[in-house]
Formats: sequence, C-alpha cells, structure tokens
Amino acid sequence: MSQSQSKFEPVLIYLHGFLSSPQSFKCQQMRAWLADSHPRITFCAPQLSPHPGIAMEALSALLQRYTTQQAPVPIGLVGSSMGGFMATVLGERYRLPAVLVNPAVQPARFMPAYLGQTLRPYSGEEREYRLTRADVDTMEELEGEIPAPLQGRYWLLAQRGDETLDCREAEAFYRGQRQTIEEGGDHSFQGFERYHQAIIDFLFNQQ
Repeated sequence: MSQSQSKFEPVLIYLHGFLSSPQSFKCQQMRAWLADSHPRITFCAPQLSPHPGIAMEALSALLQRYTTQQAPVPIGLVGSSMGGFMATVLGERYRLPAVLVNPAVQPARFMPAYLGQTLRPYSGEEREYRLTRADVDTMEELEGEIPAPLQGRYWLLAQRGDETLDCREAEAFYRGQRQTIEEGGDHSFQGFERYHQAIIDFLFNQQ
C-alpha cells in the first residue's frame, strides 16, 4: 500500500484464496494494471492467514483504519476463492461493494479435510500451517454473520469450468446480485484481465 496516496483517494483491497498469497497471478496482474491505468487508486493486498480468526482480525483492523477516519475513503473489495468468502463477510460488516471471483460458499464444510495436515502455501513461501477444530468453529461463526438476503453490493464473476468449486452454489448464494457466469474456464478464472476496468467502475463509480 502506497503511503503517498491521499487519504481521500479510493482503496482497492484484494483478498487472495486459501493457501495463496499476494504473489498470485490475478493479484499481481491487477496491481500492475492499476499502477498503469489508475495510479490514484491505492492497491492493498494483505497476506491472509489460513486460520480464519487471525485473517479476519487483521482484515477488520485494516478496514477500521479506513472507515473510522473523519473523511473515510471509498473502499472496494475483490476476493478470489476463499478471499471471496472473506470479502462477503467484510461487505456485510462494513456495507462495502465487492467483486467475488469464483468464491467459496460455506467453506467450513471443506475445512475438516485439512485437519491434522501440514499445509504449505501454493506460492512456495517458507511457511507451514496446521488447522484445528477451533478454526472450523470460527469459520462456521463467520458464515453465520452473512444474512439472507445479502445486504452488501456484490458482483459475482464465475466460470462453470471451475474444477475446485461448483459455481452453481455461488449462483444460488448470490441470487439477486449482479452475476457474470462464463462457460468453460477454471478456478483461476481465465481472462480475468478483461474485467479490470469494469471492476473499477462497479466498485467506485457508484459510491
């Protein structure tokens, strides 16, 4: 995050997926494009712990830093996979717009399969994690924060060829929100760069 940016200029917070990092391709792609096309927008991509309680505590502190200012800045969220779930929780807590890219829906269902395993980031960083039952409980609590119907403003970007998550679940979960569902593709969301400008328009031009 650039410290030289004015506090009144927009902030885009990018949330990566489970065991991913800010070094992921989509994140770096958007960072580079924003620097070239919208240099006044502050791009913030925090490293998220796979432990949901730790991740949400850090994200809440980050959001509070912006939202409690005397003149809060416009904030938009982009979340990929598990980051899409986190973006939804934050969108509800802070009434923020969010773009969700092949997002996870009710991720607590999948977490027990990881219990007892030594987990390492896909991006190759020298870190190791072990999830516990308490992490599953925390994720279930976060899921309980999301109301029906949704109160935030969301845009679902999903591809039916996602080999990791069933995009039909996201379609149903975000019913009534803006949706763009493409045939083919994969979990990484092929051709994400096609939506960069539209994402900026959605997040900031209606605030």
